[in-house]
Amino acid sequence: MTLKKDSQMAKLPNILTLLRIALIPVVIFLFYLQNQTGHYVAAAIFILACITDYLDGYFARTYDQTTDFGRFLDPIADKLLICSTLLLLVGFDHIKGLSLIPAIVILCREILVSGLREFLSETHLSMPVTTLAKWKTGLQMSALSILIIAKPDHGLFSLANAGLAGLWIAAALTLVTGYDYMKAGLKMVSSRS
Repeated sequence: MTLKKDSQMAKLPNILTLLRIALIPVVIFLFYLQNQTGHYVAAAIFILACITDYLDGYFARTYDQTTDFGRFLDPIADKLLICSTLLLLVGFDHIKGLSLIPAIVILCREILVSGLREFLSETHLSMPVTTLAKWKTGLQMSALSILIIAKPDHGLFSLANAGLAGLWIAAALTLVTGYDYMKAGLKMVSSRS
């Protein structure tokens, strides 16, 4: 009985990662309904997908069930979720004007870190996720959740402006963590030369 339970747990982190990817088209579909109920449900599913990000790592570490497949797929699932949601929010004018800047910063950082991780994997080096990067991800996911449900409006104390403020702060943390990753990656590469 214990062996069977352990083998199921070994699969759970990867199942959660795959679930996160599978939820992305659902969020997109609900957003295209273009009504507030669809946006509330899309936000709930987006939050569920974000929770799977935490849970897959928790279960993988707690039950010592990290796999090469999981290490490969987990960061891709995160980037797919964040980038597709950012593009939806831009496409439906929830993010526009100057607020495109943090969206661009976040997208560029995701591409930069992906490229860096791919390069380092070829050298058999890995980049651990920092605590600040985890905080950045949490703030980013919270801001995006708010922006999904917020009606784009111009009231100073609107929910949309709260989400945009969170996005700007997440972008600032994105710059810091992106710089930290680049510096650490270049240091690793130069130390191997």
